[in-house]
Amino acid sequence: MTFGLFPKAQLDGYSAFLILGAVMRRREFIALAGGAAFLGPLTAQAQQNVLPVVGILMGYGQSDPEAQSRLKALVDGLRELGWHEGENCKIEIRWAEADVPRTQLLARELVSLQPKVILANTTPVTAALQNLTDIIPIVFAGVSDPVGEGFVKTLAKPGGNITGFINQEGAIVGKWLQLLKEIDPSLKKAAAIFNPETATGLASYFLPSFEAAAEASKISPVLVPVYSDADIEQKISSLGTGPEIGLVIIPDGGFMTVHRKVVVAQASRFKIPAASHLRIFSMDGLLLSYGPDYSDIFRRSASYVDRILKGATAMDLPVQVPTKFDLVFNLRTAKALDLAISPTLLARADEVIE
Repeated sequence: MTFGLFPKAQLDGYSAFLILGAVMRRREFIALAGGAAFLGPLTAQAQQNVLPVVGILMGYGQSDPEAQSRLKALVDGLRELGWHEGENCKIEIRWAEADVPRTQLLARELVSLQPKVILANTTPVTAALQNLTDIIPIVFAGVSDPVGEGFVKTLAKPGGNITGFINQEGAIVGKWLQLLKEIDPSLKKAAAIFNPETATGLASYFLPSFEAAAEASKISPVLVPVYSDADIEQKISSLGTGPEIGLVIIPDGGFMTVHRKVVVAQASRFKIPAASHLRIFSMDGLLLSYGPDYSDIFRRSASYVDRILKGATAMDLPVQVPTKFDLVFNLRTAKALDLAISPTLLARADEVIE
């Protein structure tokens, strides 16, 4: 007897084959379904493990203790707010070393990573990032004139993808000159030293204060542009020997800070009283420094990084001004320059290096 095209014997064998195949396919389906169920949590876990990237572009060199102190303040601030590297965020750090071409290269590298937010240290760093993106939020820490530089529309309403924390106002340079004159009444000439390539916006922001203070104190102002260590050595040596000469180090996007040891050495060699905005200059031997507490600025910057990571936009975060300042005198340097710092000035100091 046949059934269709197959004899009954063949049909029975064929039926058995179909049944066996169906059983095998069912087992394969169960195995695949089980595998999918097993892979499901792994896929979800993998998606959860895509951590938000925080980019950091420092304007200084990695070996600089001042830069490391600022970075530590930022990372500590993030930890206090619950952000831990490798656990719930990934931090990518680059070091520009106050070098313009290197800054531009590293800015492109960070932007290519598509971070959730970038912390920009110094004006040249912020400018390099601004030229590359108007989408990725940028929080600057250590920019003097964000409105003049075109980073924000106003301090209260930044209006774009950039906001942050100002380091100092232009009038502070005049304050340094006043302090030098108070310590050394014989001062007749003062030089402002800076790198024009990194000190963008200098003429409209810092120099008016310097020149006004010089005029008020009957001091001749001199501008000293420099571009290298050799240039610093040559230009300072050409000023002559103190005590009638003073020197102020203009904030210039990090160049003078990176090259501060040469400045301090030359000022010491030619017995020139000098002032800066950073405590580290006085620690290295400069006569005095007066300026913002940068560790405080970086720690506060962490709050804006935190808010952006949680969904805030840069345009809704107003630019902040410094709230803590340090006045530091180096008495060893004063003694080497044969200068006496009055008890009144010393009483105003936050730190005296003896």
